[in-house]
Amino acid sequence: MQLLSKMRFISVQFNAFFENDLWLKNAKQANKMAKLLADGIIDIPGCRITQKVEANAVFVKLPPRVIDDLKKRYFFYTWDTREHIVRLMTSFDTTESDVSGFLQALKEASKDNQE
Repeated sequence: MQLLSKMRFISVQFNAFFENDLWLKNAKQANKMAKLLADGIIDIPGCRITQKVEANAVFVKLPPRVIDDLKKRYFFYTWDTREHIVRLMTSFDTTESDVSGFLQALKEASKDNQE
């Protein structure tokens, strides 16, 4: 890590980030994957999206057992432990394959929870 007095070394990466709208490309990808994730969650019984998806975060109410099962395979934050709401985040490097894998795991955990 560079000393703060050497900010030019840290700051130089912002040049690449802002050139050719890389920041916008990254944001669009993350937001697109969040929308894809939310669209897939809507059809899964026992899952309810609690907030409008406007960026790269998806807030979902899940049964507690489903949360426990998913946390064995995926990292995410439990936003509200009393209401069982989790925050799912996507990023610039989230792929459709990542989303479909998570949705499949969610479907399986939800199905197991209903039995």
